Amino acid sequence: MAQSAKQRRRELARQHYERQRARRAAETQKRRKIGIVVGAVIVAVALVMGTLLVSGALGGDDDPVAAGSDPAPSADAATGTCDYRAAGESAVPDLGTPPAIDPAALTTPLPTTATLTINGAPVTVTLDAGAPCTVNSLAFLAAAGYYNGTTCHRLTTSDSLKVLQCGDPTGTGSGGPGYEYDNENTDGATYPAGTVAMANAGANTNGSQFFLVYGDSQLPPDYTVFGQITTGLDVITGIADAGTDNGSEDGAPITPVTLDSVTTA
Repeated sequence: MAQSAKQRRRELARQHYERQRARRAAETQKRRKIGIVVGAVIVAVALVMGTLLVSGALGGDDDPVAAGSDPAPSADAATGTCDYRAAGESAVPDLGTPPAIDPAALTTPLPTTATLTINGAPVTVTLDAGAPCTVNSLAFLAAAGYYNGTTCHRLTTSDSLKVLQCGDPTGTGSGGPGYEYDNENTDGATYPAGTVAMANAGANTNGSQFFLVYGDSQLPPDYTVFGQITTGLDVITGIADAGTDNGSEDGAPITPVTLDSVTTA
């Protein structure tokens, strides 16, 4: 009789253990499902951000959407140093960050021109003194060879948005230099043909990607303007005339576009 009671206690303990294990398994499965859903949402958002760039802040083919309803003010370069903050991984190993500068106290002038060699043809850009942090970053990336041999991955050809986007060594639209910095020179910014501006994924997320405006475009003043094309605009319009690889108004250029090099002076 005592033996039966002992066996009964063991059986009850075993059943209790099995019920606990089943509950834990159910909770683990529930958490896993939630994790999958959350992960899928994150991946979906990342894909949208990567695909819809002028680096992620533009909406449809001809319906640009502001990066935020209340864009952060432009960086006031005259009141402090350029702040380059770590952000993600660099598309180029061991790149580092640009040297910190105080634009109001420079002893060596920043570059005033840049030459972008695209498919072997030079495109000359006059750099804007109103965007010293961007010019400083561009000079740093150019000197590091960051842009050499990279792909201009996006062409937009709609009536209201005509841009060629470059500056991502991965060629995917999601790569960057491993740092970011604030917007500047955006107050009242417009984007007529010849404008060169920074792509971003929201306010104050400038990195390495930029876009070349080959036709007057309608955009909110959310993108740092740092230059104007002075010669070679026909190089960009020729690329645009060929269209995209998917036949739509937004996609990769049908003719592969290589940014051979960027130099500043």
